[in-house]
This record gives sequence, C-alpha cells and structure tokens, in this order.
Amino acid sequence: TAQPNAGAAPKTGRSKKAPEETAARAPDVDSLGFQAMDRNVPGLSHVILQKLNMKSYEDYKSAMDGRKSGSDFGIRTYFDMFQKMEDTFKFCVECKKLPNALPDPKSLRRCKRCQNVYYCGVACQRANWPLHKKFCKKLKLVALDRLVEWLVFTGDIPFPTDTWTKPAWDVKGWEDWFSMQEQLEEKLGAIVAGRYMTLLWANAGKPRPEDTELRESIRRLVTDFHSRPLTIGLGLRLFGIDPLTRPLTVHVVGASHVETLNTRLTDYDELTRMFPGHQGVEMVMVGVDVVDGPIMRPPLTTLAPRGRVYLSSYKGLYHDFWESHVETKLAAPPDLVVGFHPGFHACPDLLAGWLPTLLLLRDYRLPVLFTVYSDQELKASLQILVELEMHIVGYASNPFASLRPEQVYSSPNKPPVYCSSHYIALLGAEAVPGAEELEDDD
Repeated sequence: TAQPNAGAAPKTGRSKKAPEETAARAPDVDSLGFQAMDRNVPGLSHVILQKLNMKSYEDYKSAMDGRKSGSDFGIRTYFDMFQKMEDTFKFCVECKKLPNALPDPKSLRRCKRCQNVYYCGVACQRANWPLHKKFCKKLKLVALDRLVEWLVFTGDIPFPTDTWTKPAWDVKGWEDWFSMQEQLEEKLGAIVAGRYMTLLWANAGKPRPEDTELRESIRRLVTDFHSRPLTIGLGLRLFGIDPLTRPLTVHVVGASHVETLNTRLTDYDELTRMFPGHQGVEMVMVGVDVVDGPIMRPPLTTLAPRGRVYLSSYKGLYHDFWESHVETKLAAPPDLVVGFHPGFHACPDLLAGWLPTLLLLRDYRLPVLFTVYSDQELKASLQILVELEMHIVGYASNPFASLRPEQVYSSPNKPPVYCSSHYIALLGAEAVPGAEELEDDD
C-alpha cells in the first residue's frame, strides 16, 4: 500500500531481508518468480514487479527509497492502486498458471469465501478444495488485512495510545495491552467510519465487510504496528536492562524497508508509554536497505534526550558501521541489538553475508534479540547459532508477536505465518547444549 501522493509505489508484501552484502542484486527466485529465500515466509514476486510496471528489482528498490513516484509505475488513482495490488495475486493456485498463459486471461475466478486465491476453472477449483478448505477462513483474514493495512499509511492506524497503567512486567501480552487503552471501542469506531476506510471500499473492487470484521482487522494491524517496539521492550526486560536508570542505545541490525519505509519519528513512542519516566532511548536502524526518510539522520554522539525515543539510521553493513562509528565514538555502543527476521537460516549466501555481524555480536558479548516467523525457522536458526558457539540465553513464543496472519504468496494453502512469532535471546559465546537437545527443549 502507499500513502496518497507520497511518491512511493504500493507496498506489496512484507518481504524478508535482503542479504547483508554491498551488492544490491535480486534474490533467488522460484519457478513462479517469487523471492524464495524460504518457501514458508512471505516474499516479493517478479509477477508483482511486472504488475507494478517495474522492470527489475532495482526499480522496486528505487520506489522503496522514494527515488520514483507511484505515477512512474502507472498508478494514478486509488482504484489503480488497489487493482495493481490485487493483480499480483492472480494465478491459479492449483495448476500455477498465470493469466497470460491462459486462452482468456480474464477467466481466473476468485474463491468467493476467502476473496484471496484464484482458479483458472472449475476443475482446478474442485481439485484444490480438499487442501484449500483447511486454510480458507484464515486466508480471508489475510486478504482483508492486506487492504486495511493501507490505513497505516494514511495515518488512521494506529490510534492514539495511552500511558501504561500497569508496570511493563505485568503486561503479559496483547489482551493486557488492549485493556489499558481508554475508549477503545470509540477509537475503533472512528476508524471504521472514517474517510479513508470509505475510500478503500469504494475502490477495492470487493464488497465491504461487516463493521465487526473491520474492527478485528484494525486490532490485528495495531498489533502488527506496535509489535516491534514492544518486542524491543521485551528484550530490555529479558536482559534486565532498565531504561529508568540510564539512557539506552538500541541497534536494529539488518534493517530494511520493512522497518524504515514511511517510518515516522514517533513510530517507537510506545516505548515511552511502556517505560514512563525513562532516561532516553536511541534507536539506530542499520542495514543496506534502509529507506531514505525522516529517520535518515546520523546517530547521536551524545546521550539520547531524556524521556524521548530518538530514531536515527545508517545505510550499510553492521560490521562497517561498528568500525566507522562505534569504534570512533561517532555512535554509542548498543545496550541491546535487535534483528527482526534476519533470515540467515534460509540459504548459505545469506548466512555468509550475516557471518561477520554474527561473529561481532558474539565476540563483543552484546545482548541480542532475534525474531523469526515460525517454529521451523526457529529450529533452523538455533542450529546455526549453536554451530557458531553462541550463548543462547533463551527462546520462546513472543507475547507481542503480530496477530496479523501473512500468507506464503507462491503457495497460499499453507498455515499463515506471523511476524516476530518467536524470539531468540543471545549473549556472547559460551558452552551450550547440543542442537538436538535445544530442539526438544520447551
């Protein structure tokens, strides 16, 4: 999705991180043209690039970096924008044929129940139904949230939040968090009745859902928006780092457009509501795919402003940033390092790109929190970290995981995944149990 007239092409899915390497090249793709670092996580499709009139991965990066406007890709109206988004999902999920491979490209028909997947004919739909029926209800939520996410970029989501009325350690998850939001139903109702929600369903090409469904979608997207700051807060608690006693610096390693596209200076202010009276927190986004914007400013050379969350960034590799900024005291060393979905488990090239950073984190004994999408990714990541002799402090389901389901685009009929569904906490290099023992550990 894209903010109106914001000069950026629609966001087409929460793609995984690009490798931590200097060359900006397209990731490996599967037979359908999907970014295929791992078939069980969302990815960026060459079909998507074509539908957006983008010739290459470089065009996509130019749009994410704001160097080209939406109009450069043929997007001039709200209807164009939503239609382009929907076109990227048009392929038969049974035989995998794309519209241009069919005698009649318009013959693709959408599942009426989930409004998400397509079939080229009755035969494919019947053949696919035994599998699709297991995921149809979930995929309906995926399709709805994908559209309502546009309201994040218009500013309707998230709604204004309140200072926490409970200590951070007493807030066990989203149910506790929502219970602290005053006039919650009124806030949700205002978004449902708002101008941009009306514009959305006037142009989306789908029937408007019931208000109850829209409210639930907004709640899921609010958790998706706040999952990153609250996961960082969880990391501070896990390592016993108290923001009330001293100013803190947090490095977000491997940051990309997922963390930085259209990021506002206030997007991590939930940490201030989580820790009222804190001494100041600086968040430094470090990665080769950091997007230009308000937070593209140098890290602080002084302490973070008291009571504020200050966002800054560095476009490049983390070990280069460490050498050029941390060692020369142009940036503060981190109290905590966080990596959202680093993806180094996915293929040898990614692991090779991450290796200098992982070894730096290990050898400097830095507190690190990584998040992953699924149990499968958790086990694969733990295996690698054990082999690198990193001290795994703990790992578990994340109480502040996003509640927004995301489908695997090239193969929708799989269980949806959730951003930051699990975390791994690391601290330096110590003797740890073997990989098999870790995998069986609850």
